[in-house]
Amino acid sequence: MNLLRQYTGLRREMYVVFFGRVVTNMGALIWPMMTLILKNKMGLSASRIASLLLLLGCIQLPCMILGGKLADRFPKRNIIIACDLITVVSYMVCAFLPVQGPTVALMFLAGVFAQMEWPSYDALVADITAPAERERAYSLNYLGANLGMVLAPILGGFLFENHLNLAFFISSVATFSSTVLIFCFIRNVQPVHSEATSAAYETAREGQSTWEILRENKILLMFLCCQAVWSLVYSQFNFLLPLNLEQLYGATGAMWFGMLTSVNAVVVIVGTPLITAYFHRFHDTGRLVWGQLLVALGFFMYVFIQGMISLYFVSMVVFTVGEIFSTLGTRPYITRRIPASHRGRVASITGIFSGVFSTVSQKGVGALADAWPMRAVWLLIALLGFLNVCSLICLRAKDKRAFPLLYHATEETPASGR
Repeated sequence: MNLLRQYTGLRREMYVVFFGRVVTNMGALIWPMMTLILKNKMGLSASRIASLLLLLGCIQLPCMILGGKLADRFPKRNIIIACDLITVVSYMVCAFLPVQGPTVALMFLAGVFAQMEWPSYDALVADITAPAERERAYSLNYLGANLGMVLAPILGGFLFENHLNLAFFISSVATFSSTVLIFCFIRNVQPVHSEATSAAYETAREGQSTWEILRENKILLMFLCCQAVWSLVYSQFNFLLPLNLEQLYGATGAMWFGMLTSVNAVVVIVGTPLITAYFHRFHDTGRLVWGQLLVALGFFMYVFIQGMISLYFVSMVVFTVGEIFSTLGTRPYITRRIPASHRGRVASITGIFSGVFSTVSQKGVGALADAWPMRAVWLLIALLGFLNVCSLICLRAKDKRAFPLLYHATEETPASGR
């Protein structure tokens, strides 16, 4: 119970966002299975799947930019509701169609608007929390997302082979339930203003473009590059891993992937409050380093454990602990170092950097998966992750000089960090 008390004292809207995340992800049956749908149901090669995902990334690019601009100009609540409704309708239509080209187009449409609303969600959490509350707020938001994911992947895995249409229907209903929560309980949110010394970096700067903000803080550009590599490595959880399982186990690979995804969610639920409570002295940059290191180590295990499914679950635990550290570091890192007036736009640019790099690179990963042994592909991904750890260590050293108040202020971190 002491671990749960750390989440008390936040604004009411934060708990609405939390419950909305829980409800939405209880029905998140489709996107974790996207690669398997394209591979198993439509018979596409890994390279062709990567090409389709690249196309989706190209479509999402201008939509994410638009989403960031809208988030800084209009009520974030309204943007989330509008994007959710399009997703709801798209999935509901898919529930009554066979898995063919039009179904894939509707899935991609839902994915585009899910990405378009993401800057609004991210900026909304920052708006309703003070800098000292950021870790707890993003931890709670992340916890909510994974509470809903505990049973969803297993259910999706069992529905995949014979009842995929039902999975679309459940996803539609769950997303609509979340939309109703936001519509009823979040209204006219006013951003929290903090008097903390380190909050000086968040002072609004109207009249400046996003690129002017980034040019003045080149350390943020370095962070974006590190995040791009992180995204490439992390995205193999939903791309290379299901391909690996499909290669080993055929159609039942969807079931194993669903079980691994549920283990991921369980570890997040157990580990997020623990890491938030016991590693609060770690600064944002320290969490980023440990997060990438553990994710790379988890993937490195696949070089040696091909076909040993029990050890896949061990690897998933290592990977997930790294995911938790990274998640608790990434969002607070960004929001503490940019003006509050630019949160939505910088969030969209962060997503674009990561999305473009990982999606374009995915084409290469897909081609390698078709041509190389799976062990060799996993080795390459793990090595990229370990190289990015070195980059993040350099980032931490530069960040201390660029944002000294964040390392000396006691309001945000009880100690100087590690």
